[in-house]
Amino acid sequence: MSGPLLQSGLLPEGLEISFKLIPGIMVTAMLLLFLAVGYVFKVADTEGMWVAGRSIGNVENGMAIGANWMSAASYLGMAATIALFGFYGLAFVVGWSTGYFILLIFMAAQMRRFGKYTAPDFVGDRFNSDGARAMAAVTTFLIGFVYAIGQARGMGLVGLYIFGDIGIPGLSGYQSMVVLMMAITVGYLTLSGMLGATKNMTVQFVILIVAFLAGLYAVGYTQGYSTVLPQLEYGRLIGALSAEFSEPFTTESYYTWIATAFTLVVGTCGLPHVLVRFYTVESERTARWSTVWGLFFICLLYLSAPAFAAFGTDLYAKEIGAVYGDPGMSSAAGDVIVVLATQLAGLPEWFVGLVASGGIAAAIATTAGLFIAGSSAISHDIYKGLINPDATQRQQVLVGRLSIVALGVITTLAALDPAAPIAALVTYAFSLAGSVLFPMFFLGLWWENTNRQGALAGMSTGLVIWLVPMINEVVPSYGILAGAAGSDGVLSAALAQWLPAIGSALVAAPVVFVVTIAVSLVTDEPPLETKRMVRQCHSPEPMGQQQTAEEVVSGAETPGDD
Repeated sequence: MSGPLLQSGLLPEGLEISFKLIPGIMVTAMLLLFLAVGYVFKVADTEGMWVAGRSIGNVENGMAIGANWMSAASYLGMAATIALFGFYGLAFVVGWSTGYFILLIFMAAQMRRFGKYTAPDFVGDRFNSDGARAMAAVTTFLIGFVYAIGQARGMGLVGLYIFGDIGIPGLSGYQSMVVLMMAITVGYLTLSGMLGATKNMTVQFVILIVAFLAGLYAVGYTQGYSTVLPQLEYGRLIGALSAEFSEPFTTESYYTWIATAFTLVVGTCGLPHVLVRFYTVESERTARWSTVWGLFFICLLYLSAPAFAAFGTDLYAKEIGAVYGDPGMSSAAGDVIVVLATQLAGLPEWFVGLVASGGIAAAIATTAGLFIAGSSAISHDIYKGLINPDATQRQQVLVGRLSIVALGVITTLAALDPAAPIAALVTYAFSLAGSVLFPMFFLGLWWENTNRQGALAGMSTGLVIWLVPMINEVVPSYGILAGAAGSDGVLSAALAQWLPAIGSALVAAPVVFVVTIAVSLVTDEPPLETKRMVRQCHSPEPMGQQQTAEEVVSGAETPGDD
């Protein structure tokens, strides 16, 4: 697929790039607030660092899920994809929201009852394999890296509107802003850990949802698009927009739409930074209700993004030029269409700054979850689990903080010249999660005969299938193998059509399920104690706040024992 991978510069046309005093004060105050909250709730032990002491309530965790989930890809990228690719962009709305229903029904409570610190923890203990733990940890770190590139791009583009070019020698204005925003994010995360990040996420959610909805209502009302319900009233505008926006499958094929939506559904259920939110609550009931609250908070934005995209597309066509065709709207302008629409509507500068600050809050909140999940994979699962089993809590927290810094550095470097728009960058991470981790989580929770050999075979298969389209489409954009790429920038156009990087889980996930099940059937069954842990995940008996399934089965027999 070539559409969402097109890049046409890093500076968004039409966006007023200069330092703005009042928006600058607003964003600076917001960032200082994040640092203050991180300091107040800073942690010194692993329980607070990784799972917030399992003390978070359902509404608070639901708000944290919303902030953690509604990244720059949701706040900025979803409206951008709809604006740039019309009907195809709805695949993101459908995929990202549907995934949470699967989490609610099949995984939230079960994951909480299993009761580990991290996603690799679950994989390693469920399949009795250090190899599977290491593979899951590396996958988690890689997901955090790929996903965070999109967040850094969003912070850089929105920061340009507020602060302009801050003038770091040797870097462009966009690149300078990426460095500044990532440095602030890494600083507060290194200090706070999961407890401080969760407290911050509730604040960040309020900021981002108020900013987004206020911007939508203000643009709709002042421009005559809507009055009280822009989420429905924008339908009157669709007929005035071009066919690329309103007609199905004019920008991307039916197959690509299905592949993208499916990948986003299964990827949602495999993202470690999403699943770890279920470990931060006190019980499986709270895990379920926090998912319900999270879905409600998420839908507030998701039902509004198409309206903002329609408003922004119409304003762009009136004030700047043609949205589609050559040259058309650039991917950079699309990625800030939410901010750009507010500016083009002639709203006050401070108000545009408020909308822009919501985008920064969304990006920082998600980056926090990604980096903590990635650093816990390195510190808890690799360092303590494989390298130094006797590591003290102090050592683990230190390695975790160093991992956050390392992840921040490599993410910043990759985001200086990103390979794709925000939504596409994020979806690469969903493809990886859906191809490698989701099948392990689902089978690990629901089929007690899934064993170590099956898990290793399945995860290896998923990783290989994910890498193939990434090498085919994304690697050449960084100058590697670029000489072998065609005029469309990919190594094989046929492979890009049927195994797109943005939707590779449509092929990978079913194959991984088949491989994992087949290998498990022809090899030895897992130990009885492992089966008991799986049964305990579905037991109606309540568990203690700090209890895990492993602790329960080691102390007493569970239902279903023979």
